[in-house]
Amino acid sequence: MRVSLGAVIGRYPFPSSSNDGQNQNLEMDDVIRHGRKCKDLPFLVFFIAFWIALIVNSSFGFYKGNPLRLTHGLDYKGNVCGDKHGSPNLHGLGVRYWVNPNQVFESGFKDSHADLEDFKSICLKDCPMTSEDTLKWVCNYPEGDDIRLSMDQWVSRDYDYFSFLTPEMRKSSLQLLGPCYPVLFPSVNVLWSCEFMARKSNVSLQQWHQMGGQTVDDGMILNKTVHKSINSGSSVLKRYAADIGKAWPVLIVCGGIIPLILSVIWLAMIQRLVAAMTWITVVLFDILVISVTMFFYLKAGWIGNDAISPIIGKHDPYYHLSGRERGHLHFVAALMTIVMAVAVLSSIAIARRIVMATSVLKVASKIIGEVRALIIFPIMPYALLAIFYMIWISATLYLLSSGQVIRDRCNANCCAFDLRLKQVNCERCCGHTIHYTPHIGLAIAFHLFGWYWVTQFVKAFSSTVIAGSVASYYWAHGEVLQEISFIPIFSSVKRLVRYNIGSVAAGSLIVSFVESSSRILKPLRRKLMDVDIRTHNRLGKALSVSSHNALTFIEWIIRSVNHNAYIMIAITGESFFAASALATELIKNNILRIGKVNVIGNVILFLGKLCVSLASALFAFLMLDTHAYKSAHDKVSSPLIPVLVCWGLGFVVATLFFAVVEVSIDTIVLSYCQDSEGHRGTTQYAAPLLLETLDDQNEHDQ
Repeated sequence: MRVSLGAVIGRYPFPSSSNDGQNQNLEMDDVIRHGRKCKDLPFLVFFIAFWIALIVNSSFGFYKGNPLRLTHGLDYKGNVCGDKHGSPNLHGLGVRYWVNPNQVFESGFKDSHADLEDFKSICLKDCPMTSEDTLKWVCNYPEGDDIRLSMDQWVSRDYDYFSFLTPEMRKSSLQLLGPCYPVLFPSVNVLWSCEFMARKSNVSLQQWHQMGGQTVDDGMILNKTVHKSINSGSSVLKRYAADIGKAWPVLIVCGGIIPLILSVIWLAMIQRLVAAMTWITVVLFDILVISVTMFFYLKAGWIGNDAISPIIGKHDPYYHLSGRERGHLHFVAALMTIVMAVAVLSSIAIARRIVMATSVLKVASKIIGEVRALIIFPIMPYALLAIFYMIWISATLYLLSSGQVIRDRCNANCCAFDLRLKQVNCERCCGHTIHYTPHIGLAIAFHLFGWYWVTQFVKAFSSTVIAGSVASYYWAHGEVLQEISFIPIFSSVKRLVRYNIGSVAAGSLIVSFVESSSRILKPLRRKLMDVDIRTHNRLGKALSVSSHNALTFIEWIIRSVNHNAYIMIAITGESFFAASALATELIKNNILRIGKVNVIGNVILFLGKLCVSLASALFAFLMLDTHAYKSAHDKVSSPLIPVLVCWGLGFVVATLFFAVVEVSIDTIVLSYCQDSEGHRGTTQYAAPLLLETLDDQNEHDQ
């Protein structure tokens, strides 16, 4: 059922013969504000309750989490390597080293009952290397009555106090039970874990045997065991999350500041170079997508000699390793190749329609020129999202690392000498792991949904404010009203906050719920499709593909309806669902007149957003290619995630600013439809430039 507009805007809101500017301002004000009441209050209450729950949820992460756990392992005491709050203080000792090569060798067999995490490891400053003339040792942390050394003294002695051991301790050490262990194999720092090299030191091994040391196993399985643990799926995902925290300056610069500057430049240029901006946008998009693809090639090792390496610090230049991260870069590079080809071909395909896009952008350019505050306004939602994202990303890292450190129960032979007990201890000697309870998974899922809802809410808030300002321009006959540059912005914000903030919460919730459900169902759909392919079930495969297409179509419909609903909320003050119905009917009745104008204009704007986000990704690649992020403490395991995050942040920022043009066009078009229907098919308030654009489009179609 159609919602009547008569009570909202009046059948003929302005006397056509009126020349009094003050009266015109008042009448135009009545058009936008007449008879408004608070709408969708239950959704506003729910949104406030959601915010309280989000704060409590994040506080849990800040209290329980420790982001160091995402990259650094646990030692034999359950401490996180590099943690200054550990016992003892391990600040600066961020590298994990397994002291007993026989235990590492044993855990590498498929039928082994022991896992590498069950065996003794210790935190060091650097991975130990073998000596060419003497046997080196790595001893336990100094403690007990017999070893009176501080941690600093222990580090300065290269972790070696073998000469201080009693005869009983030396005998235990020669049996590989500690407290000191021989360094028989060189090792290299691979993503903060020491990976053994298969080649043993003959000098060290000879001295070890002369002292009566236990036989030591060797072979390729020794270095593959640690490498396999480092490359496990969970370890890679944790490192990806940690990369975001380490690259926070890159996120601020390339995900926040650069897209802000580029978006403002784009809006400023569209006022002065509107005829050329469509061509500039298309050409720049092709150049940027090719440049970003080349950087993925470079980091994947397909071109040049700058492929990512998991090795940290100095190492043998002839010793090469590649982890799962490079495999992921290979996949993304191949995907970007397809995207690049499609982008170039699509740019060629839309070349004929660019002239129409220029006409559409001229309308928006004129509005921006008149209501200049529209260029400045997106800074407000931008600042709100920037603050929220910084807190949210920090809370995410803490939530992901908020598991509980517990000692494993294992069947392995993990006996080791205890300096406090002064004897070999075979009880409670297993390693430690981080245990994640189900409620942590729910907390992370809730946190992710919170990010999505808040982002959609801020974008909807911004769009509604812009729509209210532009609607004031349309219903004023497209004339420059007194004080129009700033008053419409403030009035639109005031109306929204006072009457329709709940409506914005409702619309953003619906989009967030539908798209989140889609993300959850997609993995399930893929698994079912794989089963159907293996069993040659054509019906199941057809249903899977159809469900995917249907879900994508529903997402697009909801996004489109929501976008236009926000505009009608700004104009009419109706509730979200009433405004959605009104916008849908207006578009349905006028689809042939406005359809192509909207489509081609939105394509150019989408390419503009991609230009800003691709430029952000390109600058992120350049920043991550510096020494600070390729070695030492702040080394990122792969540029993939920081680049993709900057790409996404750049797109969000561009969406906020480009909404000035996008929402302006859609608001003018919907106001045009509303004006036309209110005056029996003719418009009384449409600007001449808009009428000319629509007439040109109709002539082009004929």
